[in-house]
Amino acid sequence: MKRPSLRVARAAKWTALPVAVLASGLIISIGSYSAFKSTTTNPGSAWNAGSVVLADDDSDSALFAVNAIAPGYTGSNCITVSSTGTVPAEIRLYATNGTTTKALSTYLNVVVTQGDGGGFGSCTGFTPLGSGSAVFTGTLATFISGHGDYAHGVLLGANAWQVTGTNLPETRTYKIQWTVDAATPDSVQGGAAGLDFTWESLSL
Repeated sequence: MKRPSLRVARAAKWTALPVAVLASGLIISIGSYSAFKSTTTNPGSAWNAGSVVLADDDSDSALFAVNAIAPGYTGSNCITVSSTGTVPAEIRLYATNGTTTKALSTYLNVVVTQGDGGGFGSCTGFTPLGSGSAVFTGTLATFISGHGDYAHGVLLGANAWQVTGTNLPETRTYKIQWTVDAATPDSVQGGAAGLDFTWESLSL
């Protein structure tokens, strides 16, 4: 058998070299994308918003609807406010929609006391909370002008009502007493005054 020439043998040798290089490259490529792996997962993370919820027992009736008052007249009523919210909050009382004619509100003295017991339409069983139970003492005009929003509510500092959102419902009763000043002048005859008592809850 005739042996290949030296030139043919060299050609065959160089032809085989790229194949060997290609095979070597393939092995390196596979090796660079191979790795051991391990993972761990904490499942089920979720977030749910809480709530602030206030209600009272007035059945949408006014605390007071009094006609033909005169100097020395007085009256009172109670209302129970309940928080059923699920987050800690601070509740404050303030006046909204205040109106007056002939300056009647200047001669209406008002005392707001917080406590327990009693409820809308009857203060029977009402008990003041003790020190700081009188959250406002002054004229209706002062209450309207000085406490007209949440930031200026009367339930502040030592009088603040803060709910935890866990001991539901959390309630408080307010006794509101009014008296027409004995020194009310004749010029107030025929005058009128009114407002909405508003409690607002704001999350802490």
